[in-house]
Amino acid sequence: MGVFSRGRVELKSAAQLSSMDAAGTILCEGLDAVIAAAAPGKTTGELNKLFADHLTERGAEPNFYGYHGFPGHICASVNEEVVHGIPGERVLQAGDVLKVDAGCIIEGWHSDSARTVILGSSEEGTADSEDERLSAITRGAMWQGIAAFAQAKHIGEIGEAIEDYVRSQPGKRLGILEDYVGHGIGSAMHMPPDVFNYSTDMKGTKIRPGMALAIEPMLTRGGIETDVLDDDWTVVTSDGSRASQWEHSVARHVGGVWVLSAPDGGASELEPLGVTPVPIGQ
Repeated sequence: MGVFSRGRVELKSAAQLSSMDAAGTILCEGLDAVIAAAAPGKTTGELNKLFADHLTERGAEPNFYGYHGFPGHICASVNEEVVHGIPGERVLQAGDVLKVDAGCIIEGWHSDSARTVILGSSEEGTADSEDERLSAITRGAMWQGIAAFAQAKHIGEIGEAIEDYVRSQPGKRLGILEDYVGHGIGSAMHMPPDVFNYSTDMKGTKIRPGMALAIEPMLTRGGIETDVLDDDWTVVTSDGSRASQWEHSVARHVGGVWVLSAPDGGASELEPLGVTPVPIGQ
């Protein structure tokens, strides 16, 4: 999301969050299928069709397709493309860094999640180890942000946790995009509050039960300046450096936190961080 949002934060009931959880399950399964199919020689358009067919089979509505005119069911962004890449005729190559961002709707309630996949392996000589490091740190930063959300009092603590984690990693410094941030999610895909991926001087919105957020750090191997291509959608790094995006939709409810777009509510990743997810309604 490129424009920061303003307005009232939507608080959901347990029943509404359960519908979001159902949408997150369908989304997770669809992303599993897309990532499994992503390989050199495939087009991003073929991956888009695979996800679209999955939604049809599961009875879910797309939320990306037609959003402000967006022509795909997924965003497929490759290498220096950070986010909002339009799927089409591009043929994937060995060593590509592919970001797949997708979502769906169940009973009017939205899900949104993104993953990065490296098409190859540095051990086999078909991928760059620095791209693998980039994706691993971005993924780790997302989970640190989710863990912070589980215990935070204000939204600003999420960005602090993400930046602290990224800056603590050894090796070359990575860029944390500032123009594109996480967001609230619920009866619409993009809602208040903004979820910054870096530390600011603002506490941000107070966290309350019923909140759902899309937490999505985007990191680059270079600078944080970006441009939008002539298609009016695809965001690329200005310096041509490669980028990674990871995202989950997460709910904070009366019992605790639950990752709506993870198959186990995030338990396998959060428990090592000292957080035990609690299913909605418990």
